[in-house]
Amino acid sequence: MARKVAGKIGAGSGVALALAASLACAQERAPDSAPPEAAPPLSPACEAPAGDIAAPAMLPHFAKALRDRKSARILAIGSSSTSGVGASSDAKSYPAQLEAILEGALKGVDVVVENRGVAGEVAAVTAERIKSEVAREKPDLLLWQLGTNDALVRIAPDEFENTVRSTIRWLKANEIDVVLVGLQYSSRFSRDEEYFAIRNALQRVATAENVAYVRRYDAMRFIAQNHANLQMMARDNFHLNDLGYQCMAEHIARAVIVGVFAKRRPSGN
Repeated sequence: MARKVAGKIGAGSGVALALAASLACAQERAPDSAPPEAAPPLSPACEAPAGDIAAPAMLPHFAKALRDRKSARILAIGSSSTSGVGASSDAKSYPAQLEAILEGALKGVDVVVENRGVAGEVAAVTAERIKSEVAREKPDLLLWQLGTNDALVRIAPDEFENTVRSTIRWLKANEIDVVLVGLQYSSRFSRDEEYFAIRNALQRVATAENVAYVRRYDAMRFIAQNHANLQMMARDNFHLNDLGYQCMAEHIARAVIVGVFAKRRPSGN
């Protein structure tokens, strides 16, 4: 059985995702795929335009695991936003909240999300760690949160891009799906050209490699600009608080579920 988490997402208070609209953002829906019995809720505080939340892509290996085994393993790797710095408990980190959302939406399956976040880590260090973590956990899907620390320590965008691209190709060769979870938004970075350069590099890689990309910066900026009364950040005004991690989990869940029911568009169409 999957781990139980104390922090359930605001059921009843959220607005159900318009799943059909979400699937329209993916390439094409598999004709023989049954939709989730209940779409995961998107809480009012976490609402953002679909285009600001994610650029979905198909997740064939994760979908096959759910279909064949009725279970799947997800490895969540990255830095402090994955480990949960700023959260009031481990159960409020985004991986723990994501597991609860997916098991609620994908009825009759067991989803395990392993949290392997290390605060302060840059992409090149995580990339080396991914190989040993994959050997240990044997995931069907890897969620890679990255970019913020690389921008802050001024990693060259070309170097960053090459690291991410080569790691994605290694994951593909090992039949592991990947979702890239992008840089966070903060008003202090809103005019930082080097921050934008890393964000743009990540988006280029996601597009070129046809992998799902969670537009964390865009979604967080939308929420900050349209729900100014909501506090999404911890006291240090850099890491997320419980609500910030809740929104992060809901947005990633949306990208994952859309990817499960997406299918590559036939050539010529």
